[in-house]
Amino acid sequence: MRKLLIASIVLPIFFACKNEKKESPQETIVMRDSLPEPRNEKPFVWEGANIYFLLTDRFNNGNPKNDINFERTDSTGTLRGFMGGDLEGITQKIEEDYFSELGINAIWFTPVIEQIHGATDESTGNTHGYHGYWAKDWTALDPNFGTKEDLENLVKTAHKKGIRVLMDVVLNHTGPVTPKDSVWPEEWVRTNPTCEFTTYENTTACTLVDNLPDIRTESDEPVELPDALLAKWKEEGRLSQELDELQLFFERTGYPRAPRFYIIKWLTDYIHDLGIDGYRVDTVKHVNENAWADLYKEATHAFDTWKKKHPDDILDDAPFYMVGEVYNYGISGGREFDFGDRKVDFFNYGFKSLINFELKEDAQQGYETIFKKYSSLLHTKLKNKSVVNYLTSHDDGEPYDMERKDPIRSANVLLLTPGASQVYYGDETARSLVIDGSVGDATLRSFMNWEELDSLSTTQNTLVHWQKLGKFRRDHPAIGAGKHKRLGKKPYVFSRTYMDGEFKDKVVIGLDLPKGKKSLWVKGFFGDGTKLYDTYSETEVEVRNGKVLLENDNTIALLELANN
Repeated sequence: MRKLLIASIVLPIFFACKNEKKESPQETIVMRDSLPEPRNEKPFVWEGANIYFLLTDRFNNGNPKNDINFERTDSTGTLRGFMGGDLEGITQKIEEDYFSELGINAIWFTPVIEQIHGATDESTGNTHGYHGYWAKDWTALDPNFGTKEDLENLVKTAHKKGIRVLMDVVLNHTGPVTPKDSVWPEEWVRTNPTCEFTTYENTTACTLVDNLPDIRTESDEPVELPDALLAKWKEEGRLSQELDELQLFFERTGYPRAPRFYIIKWLTDYIHDLGIDGYRVDTVKHVNENAWADLYKEATHAFDTWKKKHPDDILDDAPFYMVGEVYNYGISGGREFDFGDRKVDFFNYGFKSLINFELKEDAQQGYETIFKKYSSLLHTKLKNKSVVNYLTSHDDGEPYDMERKDPIRSANVLLLTPGASQVYYGDETARSLVIDGSVGDATLRSFMNWEELDSLSTTQNTLVHWQKLGKFRRDHPAIGAGKHKRLGKKPYVFSRTYMDGEFKDKVVIGLDLPKGKKSLWVKGFFGDGTKLYDTYSETEVEVRNGKVLLENDNTIALLELANN
């Protein structure tokens, strides 16, 4: 595995400081004062978004008073219980500009709706719903994660920073059955058979795993609300309100009172009330695809309604966004996913993007091989759509660089590959993915390593590299959404170009550069006399004889127009 060596970077925790001005032996190099960031307004495009994904319970504990609820005090397997992270903790980091300094323009956090109260007794040890994917009540937030007011504050705070919010939604299943959590009525869920994943039928009309009741999302048959849910709402003093809202929803839409439409109503309420910008949709291929079209229709209606009511809070005119987790979908498959006996184009059912499970393998290739492939596919087979790339995640047991041997190369691959990027919490700080005593995907879900960030210079330097690339990516939609072209083979130099109407964005990037003096070929892309700015070294240069000259110990250059 190749390693990129970063010049000695001595910087304060979390934030990249400006290099001291110094005399250069090259008259073509001029240091300039730092400018406000970003230097001008750039359009936001989901195709090139820089998304930060975190487990709500594992990121930052903003309110220790909500750490224990529903008597969830029984012992669990390693990393399989609640650890205290919450919505307030995420908001704190937004306010501290942690995400802004990383160049993040969208945050996706695991579901925060009320989880089952009990634990499942698995071979891995007792497990609570700390991850958020075991719903008990879609209409309420789990007090371990916070309150609706906390969520509202998070969204408002993020929007003030120009950061979008993606809500993680589950339509496929309820939480497991436990001594504290009864199964939903038979007309709502199926409890068998367990999915085999070889055909469309045995992937959608089945339970994902044992003891994970599957919502009958394919059904249009009206059903009554579960008695247990009605009793819960009555005890909480909101039964009439919930019933009245459901009545208005079904009168407006004309939908049958089938299971999926109840849940769609409950999910889209968060958009209508708070202005959530998009969904990350869980277990997409395990639900009949027309259900996603229904969800997108109602989400769009809710988003448009919220915008009309809050004209002063609108970030831009971007439509509601949905990215789907179609497990094992890869960009090479184009628009279709193959179930074995049937192919489905999920992009036709409300999804702008799908999560791409292929980059972690492609990352073993050279930079040009990766970038050329992704640029080609995104501007042909996937034109006007996109993918969200990742290298590590919460449930991929075979991530790229699991031992975190080269977080610098990981940043280069993830943040410079065409498409949207998903930074998994701790990618930028090399948070360990191998935890003693943990079993299965729990090892991927340790608490964020803030203490290492406070104390280890290597962790701080890794963060600085991710920050510089992330902010450059955020400020230039050309990187994720633009077209790629190699300009020089050795040293490796490439360009990205993005055009949308009258807006045009052009950048040049060099990787695997030699230390010391280096010449970057830009002929045919930037003309002689053009002044460029290397944001990595904070150096201004001028194009002469089709190239620019730099002198520093960095192995990377991030070039933009100097007057950007």
